[in-house]
Amino acid sequence: MTETFSDFDPAEYLTSPAAIAEFMSDALETGDAGYIAKALGVVARAKGMTELARETGLSREQLYRSFSEHGNPTLKTMLAVMKALGIEMSARPNAR
Repeated sequence: MTETFSDFDPAEYLTSPAAIAEFMSDALETGDAGYIAKALGVVARAKGMTELARETGLSREQLYRSFSEHGNPTLKTMLAVMKALGIEMSARPNAR
């Protein structure tokens, strides 16, 4: 018996604000800037880059570039995208 595998795309499962918030919370907890940017890119794809570009005033190309594996989005870009996605960043004391 041969097993077949398909690519997993988490964007397909980010269909509610609660799922998006949980996904981004997990990414933010890593403290890895590259991972956080990539996760935000996954959420952006789930919403649709064209719609997101329209809502943020940023170009689709800029969004794809910023949230690519080697992208480095500015804080301004991240905040604009998060606002358009209906999520926000928050701060809390470090538990350590």
